[in-house]
Amino acid sequence: GNDRPPAVKGTPCTAAARACVDLKANRAWLITDGKILRGPVAVSHGGQGMETPTGDFAVEWKDKNHRSKEFNNAPMPYAVFFAPGGIAFHEGNLVTTSAGCVRLANADASAFYDYLQVGDVVQIR
Repeated sequence: GNDRPPAVKGTPCTAAARACVDLKANRAWLITDGKILRGPVAVSHGGQGMETPTGDFAVEWKDKNHRSKEFNNAPMPYAVFFAPGGIAFHEGNLVTTSAGCVRLANADASAFYDYLQVGDVVQIR
């Protein structure tokens, strides 16, 4: 039998995801019970050599007023960490590429931070 969770219409992710990112389209969604709660919203992500990892991850921890240890204390507001190496959703510049993080506009970063809880599934496609 095919017991994979069904796809969420309009996204490249399954109903198991609470957050979904489509790297090619620079879009992200919040998902609840297999339905889109928020999105698509614009994102920027890792550039060449520092690509955002793809796959299924889980939220590891959150820090509303995070500063980057890797990058010179750079502010990472509304950080939601989900992949090894300090990869997170956070508020940031949507025009430039990141060092692997998924950047969101202020209102979206705040919404992702408030909605996502430790252990929630994040799917990066």
